[in-house]
Amino acid sequence: MNDPQEFVDAAQNEVPVRGFMHRPPDAGGDCLVLTHGAGSNCNSPLLVALADTFCASGLIVLRCDLPFRQLRPHGPPSRGSAERDQEGLRAAIVSMRRQTSGRVFLGGHSYGGRQATMLAASQPGLVDRLLLLSYPLHPPQRPSELRTEHFPRLQTPTMFVHGTRDGFGSIEELVAALTLVPARTELLPVAGAGHELVTKRNREDVSKRVVEAFRLFTYDAEA
Repeated sequence: MNDPQEFVDAAQNEVPVRGFMHRPPDAGGDCLVLTHGAGSNCNSPLLVALADTFCASGLIVLRCDLPFRQLRPHGPPSRGSAERDQEGLRAAIVSMRRQTSGRVFLGGHSYGGRQATMLAASQPGLVDRLLLLSYPLHPPQRPSELRTEHFPRLQTPTMFVHGTRDGFGSIEELVAALTLVPARTELLPVAGAGHELVTKRNREDVSKRVVEAFRLFTYDAEA
């Protein structure tokens, strides 16, 4: 088990970056910025489990709070906060690039993953890979309200991890949506999982599966 350290970077003219850094003793230089969904924070069980497992595999991991969560400890993001939340992710990426010469990956759960895709679509080349956990394809029971308008501009290789019982989009709906993405994509279904992906029973297994699959994805020469 690694010992994450509190991390703060409030560089001038940037949105503050706040979270926890997991740094392995034998880090190879690559880094993953990982953020949370609309109803959570960077201490969610999913993010902590993934950060621990990724760190054990050799990656530096920063799990960080989005700007909306820095402003209020509870509740969903307010209307109009998406742009600032994306700026917060950009600031986290810039901060990590100051600390490592390796590749920088960006990951997020639900709302955090959606903001990550929108940022990457608007700034190609900003990060090397994306890891999307339970991408909120549409609001529950409203399948016509797809959140894919930026997918055709997404040029970053992206791995999606999605539960087979996720109310924000079925596996079939997600497979169809991925045809809109011009970059390479990969989908890792998690059988029986809902939107939160992890339970007390599957937490360790899900983390290992995600880390193994994503590391193969990042080192695939064809990616």
